[in-house]
Amino acid sequence: MHLTPAGSDTRPILYITYDGLTDPLGRSQVLPYLVGCARRGHRIHILSCEKPDRFARDRDRIEAICGEAGIAWHPLPYHKSPPVFSTIYDLARLKRTARQLHRRFGFGLVHCRSYIPAAAGLDLKRRFDVPLLFDMRGFWPEEKTEGGSWNLANPLFNLVYRYFKDLENKLLRSADAIVTLTEAGKRVVLKRRALAGRDDIVTVIPCCVDFDHFPLADHTARDSARAELGIPAGAPVLAYLGSLGGNYRLGEMLDVFTRYRRRKPGALFLFITHDNPDSIRREAAEHDIKAEELVIVSAGRDEVPHFLAAGDLAIAFKQPSFSAKGCSPTKMGEMLAVGLPFIANIGVGDVGEIIKETHCGSAVTRFESASYDRALDEIERSPISPEERRERARAIYDVTLGIDRYDLIYRSLSMAKPPKG
Repeated sequence: MHLTPAGSDTRPILYITYDGLTDPLGRSQVLPYLVGCARRGHRIHILSCEKPDRFARDRDRIEAICGEAGIAWHPLPYHKSPPVFSTIYDLARLKRTARQLHRRFGFGLVHCRSYIPAAAGLDLKRRFDVPLLFDMRGFWPEEKTEGGSWNLANPLFNLVYRYFKDLENKLLRSADAIVTLTEAGKRVVLKRRALAGRDDIVTVIPCCVDFDHFPLADHTARDSARAELGIPAGAPVLAYLGSLGGNYRLGEMLDVFTRYRRRKPGALFLFITHDNPDSIRREAAEHDIKAEELVIVSAGRDEVPHFLAAGDLAIAFKQPSFSAKGCSPTKMGEMLAVGLPFIANIGVGDVGEIIKETHCGSAVTRFESASYDRALDEIERSPISPEERRERARAIYDVTLGIDRYDLIYRSLSMAKPPKG
């Protein structure tokens, strides 16, 4: 594969991700950054784990994107079962493949997306003295326990949790650079003894948005999306984007819809999600919301901006918790990019602070009717236009800002030095 020539002062970079490039997350939260960095002269290799069905469907498209950017892609198959043991197997393959690639290419930096890849990156650092960028994203062990995936009463999951907390401590001590998604998350990690006196190695990079991919929703786009979804032209539409897992509060969002519907008769609730529509309809029925008041559509990355254009107001509620401090909801930046005002709750990363700073929506302080009414009042009174909302969001979430920050880290850590190994 033809690789973009690097500057004379840097060496190749290995990026390791357990999320596949053929996953929606890989398309939105991995490739845009790396393509941008490659265009700035960095020689990038990506080591990823790919789900077989998605890999078979989208391999050619991802290879074309990587090839055009001069990125070398090294995909491995992802294994889902049996739980825990399949992950151990995948981690062993990531470590072995990373070592083999380093012996061939002599990496000047290993960039690891979250904890499992970081275990492979730590192995490279210890064996070959490769500088390590721990892109921790959030507090993953707590995400798994708080979300119910790891029941600590189960000895196996208790052991897994303790393994990753120990790994986290080792990574914080050993990493040459650390990236968190939020200022709230940065404040948490800087209290750790392992980072005493090392504040300067932690950089905040939120989940950014390709604003070219998410254009402002104009009247033409709105009419087109509504026609395709069967939504009447004048119907008020509350919109939600993404999975409803990960401690998102569907019941409370449905409660907001009932308040919204009371103000705006004929309102509809649009869900752009891959989740099971029947599950959404069942819970909606418990809130006296009829199936015909719901519009549920599954969309690929290229279709999401089109369907978002049908909305008038966006919402996302997530359970506040320790792990939520490190959460930067991708959906927030994407919905603001198309110009939708946004209702969210405080206690999730920097969401409340960003809404307060930009006036792009309203942040509820409690999951209760009075807070929902105050939020809807604020939205109705807001003088902020969709165009201005988009530009205020761009100042925080534009993917170019993320690329700038990664570029600085890459240049500081991947300076040429004789490879070891």
